[in-house]
Amino acid sequence: MIVAEVSHSKHSKEGDKVEVSKDSKFTLSLETAASIAVTIALVVGMWYSLQAEIELAKELPEPEVSRMEYDLKDQMIRDSILNTENKVDKLEEKVDSVKDDTRMIQETLLDMNNN
Repeated sequence: MIVAEVSHSKHSKEGDKVEVSKDSKFTLSLETAASIAVTIALVVGMWYSLQAEIELAKELPEPEVSRMEYDLKDQMIRDSILNTENKVDKLEEKVDSVKDDTRMIQETLLDMNNN
């Protein structure tokens, strides 16, 4: 036997207890029953649809990397390396220029101090 508290019924007071047993009556509107049935049918249909898609996906072959895709990625990596090499070369030239300028300034300062 199940005992439940009723708190929002029109005819019962706050905290009244109702016994629920095999002889209890339960009413359900036709609209609510139809809504429940449609919801269950939708959930079951989606479940079987999902299971069918999963089985189909298991049968499909794994995607292969095409030769063209491989070549494009390889070329992109090679271009990136060449671009980095060019940047390093330009930086080396700038460093050499700064070294030359520093050397000239040092020589000028030494000449000024000697005179």
